Amino acid sequence: MSERSEQLTGADEPFPRDNRMDAATEAFVTHRNLLFTLVYEMLGSATDAEDVLQETWLRWVGVDLGPVLDRRAYLMRIATRQALKRLRTLGRRKESYVGPWLPEPLLTAPDVAEDVELADSVSMAMLLVMETLGPTERAVFVLREVFDLDYEEIAQAVGKSPSAVRQIAHRARSHVSARRPRGTGSPAEHRAALQAFQRAVETGELQSLLDVLAPDVVALSDGGGIRHALLRPVVGVDNVARLLAVGWWKRDAERSVELVQINGGPGLLVRLDGEIDGVVAVRVENGYVTGAYHVRNPEKLSHVERETAVTR
Repeated sequence: MSERSEQLTGADEPFPRDNRMDAATEAFVTHRNLLFTLVYEMLGSATDAEDVLQETWLRWVGVDLGPVLDRRAYLMRIATRQALKRLRTLGRRKESYVGPWLPEPLLTAPDVAEDVELADSVSMAMLLVMETLGPTERAVFVLREVFDLDYEEIAQAVGKSPSAVRQIAHRARSHVSARRPRGTGSPAEHRAALQAFQRAVETGELQSLLDVLAPDVVALSDGGGIRHALLRPVVGVDNVARLLAVGWWKRDAERSVELVQINGGPGLLVRLDGEIDGVVAVRVENGYVTGAYHVRNPEKLSHVERETAVTR
């Protein structure tokens, strides 16, 4: 057994039976937000992340806590393995998904943006980059780059050797680096971009929005076949402008738009007749919007009604 394994499963006395459930509950509650963040970043789905946490809990309560010295690492190991299993189900589901698939958005607290690395890791843009990784690469990248676990801990979580994990981590890091936003915009630039979208939605005035769109901007919307949405990406400032001009937002209903925190950055919460209709997040690079992500699928909007805690 490795030194790290001995740290995780040492030779302590068995945990007293009458205190075992209390100790398991305390450890799980202590690390629950971290576990949710880990699984959400792997899956891009808050609903599935909640299911994985339930599965993690069911396995955790069956663990003999006596030998477990690092409960955080042990819980992360269980959660990672369950998330990898869930990824196979998600892959089959996405194959039959109607239109572009976007991550399930989260309403997050303003202080999430203060942790720049955390905010970047849960952003819609980064979650879409994560979709281009294989399941094991995704797990290794999140555990290493976001949570800073050592290679031996990650190896135990994904069922690979430490040397193999090093290679996977290097490959995943290079892959993400080539695709992640360059010159990521400041919070002020994100707010300015969203305010331009807000004006376009509320007044139909497009010029201020056109001024912040990059020439190669990409607009994606996700209705899941339930609500009207784009069936394919719209690329280029002229095409996106044309889309907006013909009424991307136009509906026969009273419309309101609120600037909120979505996935660690500024976003728009859109309501029609008082009901949540969707959210908009943007990808800003060097002061210009290069990606606009509009989620309307009602099955993906349950986590924008209240704040979800994410942490590292």
